[in-house]
Amino acid sequence: MKYVFFTNTPAHVHLYKHAVERLAQAGHRVRVLARDYGCTVDLLEYYGLPYRVYGSCGTTKYSLVRRLPGHYARIVPFVRRFDPDLIFGMGAYAAHSGAISRTPTVLLLDSEPTSLDHLISRPFAQAILTPDAFRKDLGENHYRFAGYKECAYLHPDVFRPDPTVREELGVGGDEPYAILRFNAFGSHHDVSHSGFTPRERYRLIDRLARHARVFVSDEGGRLDLERTEGEPFDAHPALLHDALAEARLLVADSQTIVTEAGLLGTPAIRSNSFVGENDMGNFVELERAGLIENVAEFGAVLERAEELLSDPAARERLAERRRAFLETKVNLTDVIVEVAENDGDPERVGQVSRASPVPEAARHPAND
Repeated sequence: MKYVFFTNTPAHVHLYKHAVERLAQAGHRVRVLARDYGCTVDLLEYYGLPYRVYGSCGTTKYSLVRRLPGHYARIVPFVRRFDPDLIFGMGAYAAHSGAISRTPTVLLLDSEPTSLDHLISRPFAQAILTPDAFRKDLGENHYRFAGYKECAYLHPDVFRPDPTVREELGVGGDEPYAILRFNAFGSHHDVSHSGFTPRERYRLIDRLARHARVFVSDEGGRLDLERTEGEPFDAHPALLHDALAEARLLVADSQTIVTEAGLLGTPAIRSNSFVGENDMGNFVELERAGLIENVAEFGAVLERAEELLSDPAARERLAERRRAFLETKVNLTDVIVEVAENDGDPERVGQVSRASPVPEAARHPAND
């Protein structure tokens, strides 16, 4: 069989990398259609995946809108020539290219607030897979699995952290360090949302540097780290999860990396305008499990971050919670491969179930 996988962001590369490798090893023809965004292409090169770039996108709001016509102009002819049996993706590119080429499409979605993307993608999908914590009802083709998209690459079945990443970072074997991840808030789903202000970011770096080495990943690239005690996270992006697994603490105003920290057992604080009563289901579930902390107010972030950095036993407390939590979660790569080899039909896959209507009390406002 022939498959196309869309990787529009670095997180999508991680999501699909093991499935692409396994399907190719099984003799199937697989191609990745990639957007040159952040370190997406660097990761594809690192993992040796068969890819083609359909276009680029910046980290500023609305930069994607200007490039959409050119993206589709390259995507559609390629899909028609390759003539896949099944397409996988996380949104409109996959859904629309499938509709135009009359190819069944499986969407894997995990963000409730992206209502516009759901609206323009859902009608063209043969199946939609979401975490079971997802707080929206996406209709009759909606199926749930026990876990998150990050379980495709951080489940213990597929990931073993490499502690030698400390050598790459230049930190000692017992030397504590923190990772700070700052979002550019330039995606279409980030419109009207925000994270730390520039002043808060500088304050956070210098306060935490009193307790540990601080490595900063700044998606927007606007911080002048020479003004601070922080250091850029300049290891290869494929090493980020190894580094995260060794870190004493993560503080972020972004999303995916917080889930990743939770699944790795690294203490994590998430703070942005999504945090609150109507937060996304995965972050609500991870906090209930004691694996992450969602904190809205900046002063409370500073206080809690210093507490965690000063507590060397914090990681040990998370270890047992993480182990018990992951025992209830699937290896999502297994699910993706099984769906692929069953012609995109989740009904023939044992680890997913047709979604039941979401109870009113648990519904996300994006349902309305």
